[in-house]
Amino acid sequence: MRNSDSHTEGPSRGTLVDLDAVADELYALRPEDFVAARDRRALDAREAGDQALAKEIGALRRPNLAAWVSNLLVRRQPEEVRPLLGLGEELRRAHRELDGAQLRKLARRQNEVIGALGRQARKLAGQAGHPVGEGVQREVEETLHAVLADPRAAREWAAGRLVKPLSSTAGFPAADEAVLGSRPAPPAAEPRTPARGKGRAQEAERRRHRTEAREEADAERRRHLAPAREEAREAERELRARETEAADAARAADEAGARLTEAEELVGELRERLRHAEEGQRRARAGERDARERARQAGRAAREARRRAGTAATRLERPATG
Repeated sequence: MRNSDSHTEGPSRGTLVDLDAVADELYALRPEDFVAARDRRALDAREAGDQALAKEIGALRRPNLAAWVSNLLVRRQPEEVRPLLGLGEELRRAHRELDGAQLRKLARRQNEVIGALGRQARKLAGQAGHPVGEGVQREVEETLHAVLADPRAAREWAAGRLVKPLSSTAGFPAADEAVLGSRPAPPAAEPRTPARGKGRAQEAERRRHRTEAREEADAERRRHLAPAREEAREAERELRARETEAADAARAADEAGARLTEAEELVGELRERLRHAEEGQRRARAGERDARERARQAGRAAREARRRAGTAATRLERPATG
């Protein structure tokens, strides 16, 4: 079944178009339709005399399956784009500010939203005539994690022209400190007290000592946080690596399943053809037997006719000779 997104007529041959219009048309197509349509558009541009545009169109890359599903989500569910981008801004702000309570709240919301969008994207792919498995869904969800973590990734996704899934291996800035605890509030400004001469100098000294104490405490806190921060980063890298391995394995399983389905369909088709051939063979053998029987009967009839003809001829010859 072809969906309206899987085929676009596009501009007629000889009509000049810009690269954005062609890219929007091409990335709305299913992956298997991309290359042929791209080559047609490049040919259109060359025939219209725009060699530079033809070269740019020819350089557009075919999206893989997970990228196509991510693009499909943007194109079919545009109302989901802005809320997700807004959630990403909130998450990044909470990480910068090390707001633990807000981070925990947003993390729960993040998991719910990404899970729902991953399932919705998989459903859309099936409706577009290209069902996908869990491996592709995980790659779409990984792309959505990257969208939340990185503004540049968010812009790429929102354009609907991905050629491969995005990765969020870098994670959120300062995420490790947020997990360990909230940043201490900055010290309140010291109230100004009127002082003169020696009193003013003493107040300045006390202020300097308090500043040095705060700086030393901050430095000590950073030293204690460094191992935990590195451990958190290493754990996140390990998590992303395991998720990538799981996605690769699931994708391989999906591809193997598709090959098995194709092989089973071919076996079924060959069995059906064999059944028809054997039926034809049986009919041919029966026809051969009938034909041979008819030939034997015709032979006997011919011999009998010759015998009768010979007898009749003999009878005719006897009176003549007498």
